[in-house]
Amino acid sequence: MKTLAASLLTVAVLTASACSSDTTEPESTPSPTSTEAAQPEYVAELQSTVEQLMRDNAIPGAVVQISSPDRGDWTGTFGTSTIDADDPISPDDHFRIGSNTKTMTVTAVLQLVEEGRLSLDDPISKYVEGVPNGDTITIAQLAEMRSGLYSYSFDPEFNATLDREPEKAWTPEELLAIAFAQPVNFPPGEQFEYSNTNTVLLGLVVEELTGMRIAEAFDERIFVPLGLADTSFPANDDSSIPDPHPQGYMFGTNVSTIDTFALPEDEQAAAVAGTLKPNDVTDDNPSWTWTAGAAISTVDDMTTYVKALVGGGLLDEQMQQTRLDSVQSVGGGTAGYGLGMAQFGPLLGHDGQLPGFMTFMGHDPETDLTIVIATNLSTVPSGEGSALTLVKGILPIFYGSSYQPPGDPARAPGAEESTPAPTPGG
Repeated sequence: MKTLAASLLTVAVLTASACSSDTTEPESTPSPTSTEAAQPEYVAELQSTVEQLMRDNAIPGAVVQISSPDRGDWTGTFGTSTIDADDPISPDDHFRIGSNTKTMTVTAVLQLVEEGRLSLDDPISKYVEGVPNGDTITIAQLAEMRSGLYSYSFDPEFNATLDREPEKAWTPEELLAIAFAQPVNFPPGEQFEYSNTNTVLLGLVVEELTGMRIAEAFDERIFVPLGLADTSFPANDDSSIPDPHPQGYMFGTNVSTIDTFALPEDEQAAAVAGTLKPNDVTDDNPSWTWTAGAAISTVDDMTTYVKALVGGGLLDEQMQQTRLDSVQSVGGGTAGYGLGMAQFGPLLGHDGQLPGFMTFMGHDPETDLTIVIATNLSTVPSGEGSALTLVKGILPIFYGSSYQPPGDPARAPGAEESTPAPTPGG
């Protein structure tokens, strides 16, 4: 499925939309450490907003974690782990975090640059043979999504195989063979185009230079130093998720969503009404994403991780600044992408969409606000990523009612966003 690979994006400043519905409101609960008396002032509005958006968009369950030195910390759970069951989501649940994994892969690459073991200007052909334009595609261009390489996630036969054999264990070499059989999309560096192929290649570079399997490299370089005890990278033949975890759901099939995740209008209405149910894809094997998206985590660990990713703690000061400076506007507005890092207005971080799950992690380096969201639905019936639907509703609570959330530079292909609105003064 192409859920983790986006085509060239036209990014506009967007308003979050919501419509009315008669379906039952998702039940929300504060985290076990919160009390009604101690809740931050924003909680009531945030709960109401999330519940409305979940009801309007058929999102079964969600965990939202807010960390703010000025306005207080809070974790809330909403809805259910299993559709049509009294099975509430837990703040300790594990989720597949999809393309947030890309930030980990690029972090390991940047650490290797710090160690003098490679350069961002090195051609990928120095490490991996057979890459189209490999002599002129640099490590930096792969990390910044500017290589021009075809993303294997778009291949129709690949998507058909995912539907036929959802538990198939894929190797990186199989994925790259699909990509390399197609023409390149543009010369290296010419433009931005989100592609899983780029990050799979970088995963091979990390394994070659560390002499470790990627799971071991992540453990040694990221998970253990940050104390991410509930974050893991599964073996290729492992389709399981550590307990506790919700069931993961997706509307449509891999083949039916190649062009768009949006359901036909009549099916959208049925999905919101609850008469059209999404498919349970919890046990689909994530190996087809490998270092582009197979990691698993919790909201607590993701909060710790994104603070270090953006605020420092994984790289030395110079390399951290290089990473922050690499973020460039993508299509206009306040969305951007750099060295394995996305910008969503004032927040830096990433999102991740995989069959059954979507997560978002963002940190504002100016205010230290951190927002992490995890859901057990890939995309909502209208086609937008479920966690992004929620974060767009939440952002105005922290940035003012006139705030208009940006588009998503790491948006999955065909995943619709809200109707574009003109930017002020333009």
